Amino acid sequence: MRELLLLRHAKSSWSTAGLADHERPLNARGRAAADLMGRWCARVGMLPDLVRSSDAVRTRETVERWRDAAEWHGPVEWSSELYHAAPATLLDAARTAPNTARRVMIVAHNPGLEELASALAGREIIHPTGTLSVFRAELDHWRDLDHAVFREVHVWRPRDLTDQMSSALPDDGDGDD
Repeated sequence: MRELLLLRHAKSSWSTAGLADHERPLNARGRAAADLMGRWCARVGMLPDLVRSSDAVRTRETVERWRDAAEWHGPVEWSSELYHAAPATLLDAARTAPNTARRVMIVAHNPGLEELASALAGREIIHPTGTLSVFRAELDHWRDLDHAVFREVHVWRPRDLTDQMSSALPDDGDGDD
């Protein structure tokens, strides 16, 4: 049994004019959402054995805040290939994971992450910023991913968790990215 966790980076800031997309940091709402998702994952026991993430500033900040809030100290691998990656590239990141990792989290961007989640679920999954989707497959080895049938287990969005975690996310009116 293997679990694939797909986490879209939390909400980023557009406040610095001229800043390259790769360099955009999280805004206040994004920082709160990353913290919330980390606490939630720890609370429900949904912690990965390995995180593979885009190397963009907003994904790095999402992972760092998530791991601090979850009090998780596992390995994180940063990859420029996951920056705005296509679904096939995101799957490759899981396919090449070591077999010791039963649960792998991929932290990346839309549209690729949303397209991958939808393909694995066999239905459209909307993946706003900070959303985590969880899929399970009967696999002995990650390398056999191409033959796997994934089952959607959970889709958690930060806004849906605020009541359950009694933590409000500030609304900065800055759109969804």
